[in-house]
Amino acid sequence: MARLHLKVVPSSSRDQIVGWLGKALKVKVKAPPEKGKANAAVIELIASKLNIPCESMSIISGETSPVKVIEIQGIDDHQLKQRIEEAMNSI
Repeated sequence: MARLHLKVVPSSSRDQIVGWLGKALKVKVKAPPEKGKANAAVIELIASKLNIPCESMSIISGETSPVKVIEIQGIDDHQLKQRIEEAMNSI
């Protein structure tokens, strides 16, 4: 199981993984921060870019905050960092 620290910017012009901001990955999503729309968009973006099923991810901290922690089942921290680097290199 891996944990990913995020800094989320909702209501952006597009969905994208921006890059590392300290120990957190900065992510922008088009969805507004209301009724869980931005959270769902973050999960979908991470899942599609890192080739991880949405069902294996859950927000364990920061549900209503721009600073979030996502727990990912079936992958370790090393594999997660590799997938993030591969995704960022393909941008």
